[in-house]
Amino acid sequence: MSTKTAAFKPPSRKLFKRNEIWGWLFAGPAIIGFLGFTLGPMIASIYLSMTDSSLGFDGNWIGMAHYARIFTAEPFIWISVRVTLTFVAIAVPMHIITAFFIAVLLNTEGLKGLKYWRTIAYVPSIVPGVASMFLWRWIMNPRGLLNAALESVGIPGQNWFFDEFWVLPAIAFMGIWGIGGNMVIYLAGLQGVPRSYYDAIEVDGGGIFSKFRYCTLPMMTPVIFFTIIMGIIGGLQTFIPALLVTEGGPNNASLFYGWHIYRTAFINFNMSYAAALSWIMFLVILAITAIVFATSKHWVYYEGGESK
Repeated sequence: MSTKTAAFKPPSRKLFKRNEIWGWLFAGPAIIGFLGFTLGPMIASIYLSMTDSSLGFDGNWIGMAHYARIFTAEPFIWISVRVTLTFVAIAVPMHIITAFFIAVLLNTEGLKGLKYWRTIAYVPSIVPGVASMFLWRWIMNPRGLLNAALESVGIPGQNWFFDEFWVLPAIAFMGIWGIGGNMVIYLAGLQGVPRSYYDAIEVDGGGIFSKFRYCTLPMMTPVIFFTIIMGIIGGLQTFIPALLVTEGGPNNASLFYGWHIYRTAFINFNMSYAAALSWIMFLVILAITAIVFATSKHWVYYEGGESK
């Protein structure tokens, strides 16, 4: 019994046109949001940074004067840059190593109550940032729980947020509370490593450290690369700890660049100068991100065997 196969009929031009209209309609809110709340304010801030407006209203055109002042006569710019870069150098490795270590532990087969441990590790990251800051300010108070715990085992407590040496490590330590997001990303990456690779290492006589060095770590470098990029971008924009805990102190030891911008704009009411500071931050973040991307070809590896 023979059957005839219906000839393929390409979609009509009218159908393509209708689908295109629906596509633009669905994308419209996102496009309007981008133009109105991202691109528009960015363009406006460029213009604002080249005026002498104090409160965001019309001001006189002064060109690049604010940018010249930033690099020649700004009293706090280099302090804030040093503080921010130091914090990033402390916080980003601390958070990445801790999140990765926890993810490896929670990827262990046969661990009892594994799903509960994963939930416990992730839940703190969804606590609002403001609530977390107040909680940690109480815990790391000179008479708080952390010092009480240290003193109970013979270790002297510290004035965490009131000591120039300890304030940045203390703020970085607070950030460990929110590493649940990175932990989940690492956990997903670990579960994507083929089991056959570990079996091959076992056949060659390798142990747990060989598996980690020659399989787990290389296979996870793309994920680590992503979290490094996001960690650097987030670290360079650190603001909430200075706003709610330290206010840039003691003695400008926590004068983050983001706090400096906020103080310039909303305490000193110099909006145009704050806009110039913001664009300098944008360019610095762009430059550092580009540098990290350029180095990735030397240490980021993919399953195909080539770094990209």
